[in-house]
Amino acid sequence: MDVSEEPINIEFIREASEILKNGGLVAFPTETVYGLGGDATDKEASRKIYQAKGRPSDNPLIVHIAKFEQLEQITTDLPETAKKLADAFWPGPLTMVCNKNEVIPYETTGGLDTVAVRMPNNPVALALIEESGCMIAAPSANTSGRPSPTKASHVYEDLSGKIEAILDGGPVDIGLESTIVDLTEDIVTILRPGYINMDMLKEVVGEVRMDPGIVYNDKGTTSGAKPKAPGMRYKHYAPKGDLTIVSGEENKVVSTINKLTADKRAEGKKVGIIATSATAGRYEQGEVLIIGDREDEQSIAHNLYDILRQFDELDVDIIYSESFATPKIGQAIMNRLLKAAGQKTIEV
Repeated sequence: MDVSEEPINIEFIREASEILKNGGLVAFPTETVYGLGGDATDKEASRKIYQAKGRPSDNPLIVHIAKFEQLEQITTDLPETAKKLADAFWPGPLTMVCNKNEVIPYETTGGLDTVAVRMPNNPVALALIEESGCMIAAPSANTSGRPSPTKASHVYEDLSGKIEAILDGGPVDIGLESTIVDLTEDIVTILRPGYINMDMLKEVVGEVRMDPGIVYNDKGTTSGAKPKAPGMRYKHYAPKGDLTIVSGEENKVVSTINKLTADKRAEGKKVGIIATSATAGRYEQGEVLIIGDREDEQSIAHNLYDILRQFDELDVDIIYSESFATPKIGQAIMNRLLKAAGQKTIEV
């Protein structure tokens, strides 16, 4: 159902709302990625989401709301920081983890006593929440482990025949999942990096820390600590081709990727390369796709998942990517890229 044009086709929103109210599933756009939605208070709807995605049942679903009061309705011991963060970043790409009450079932929270909640900054998503009267549980609308969907066509590719409807709102804005912060401890803790970065959070609430289990060093490995967010323990975003990230000084990175590509092609492998607009012309062989411009880091985030899916369509065996440690959202970009690569990196 095409809802990409203004004003939004309210009949399509009503049709999708009826599906949700009757326990069905609807994929819909947000500003981050497309979500696969069901009524967050309905145990069976949540079970259907896990089944459609092939998602591990201990990986919680994020509850999408349209009013701050809804957060108060489903939580207990809500800290003052929640209101501060909501005032600063909602609607927007920030998910808060809070202690839950009995309104949201354990089937939605992956068996946890906490609930992850956000208010999406997308008119289609907000209209769907309002019209349906449902708080909507929604992970990304893709097969579990695949690159997240940033277009309705990505959702159709993965979930056609498994869900009742797809609301096509056109390409998403940001292209990376929301920042997740844990508000159940004394210090706000980032459980998943995203567009809202640590500096932005500190301006609102003061001290903020990063979950040690998601902090990567220059070699693309972590401290070895277990990530607190269950979703961060699973392989995600992976293309079908074997992805490796090559990091270091630009000339050395280009030279190394050119040599690796030549070697793999000599073995009969089809090679893909993720490059920027500045470096794409320097690669001599292989399927070269431009992810964006380093001076416009949001372009890199916006195009990442689409690029990975394009390489699937090109049926490449091997993918080499430059590293993208950009200033504002570089940590979020590299978090997703490293997980897609299974932490495979080459430092040059």
